[in-house]
Amino acid sequence: MMAPARGQPGLPMMTNSKQLAGLIGPTLVALGVTEAMNLAVFAGNTPAVVYFNGTVLFVAGLAIVRVHNRWVLDWTVLVTLTGWAAMLGGLYRMIAPQAPQAHDGIAATVMFALIVLVGAFLTYRSFARD
Repeated sequence: MMAPARGQPGLPMMTNSKQLAGLIGPTLVALGVTEAMNLAVFAGNTPAVVYFNGTVLFVAGLAIVRVHNRWVLDWTVLVTLTGWAAMLGGLYRMIAPQAPQAHDGIAATVMFALIVLVGAFLTYRSFARD
């Protein structure tokens, strides 16, 4: 049985937000931790690899934004912001694949910590009761 499409009665937006948070949250935690552990690997990336990564980010972000472009003052806006950040970050990597990527330093550490924290929060919200 198919779930009702977006905007149809029977599928509240919160359910959609929780389902997306349950996918995005653990993904962000895994990405933040593993990219921080392997930062040296990114130093040797060719522009083709950066472009491919940007394409994947762009498509994932666009998919999120297409199904969840919700601008409200509650936790669900993090799902929307994550989609926009992925889409714009991916587009940047596609436009400028030869631009410098993350370097080992305080900025990268803060960025990875933020990614893990947002991921942990979204994971928590995906399992929390309403």
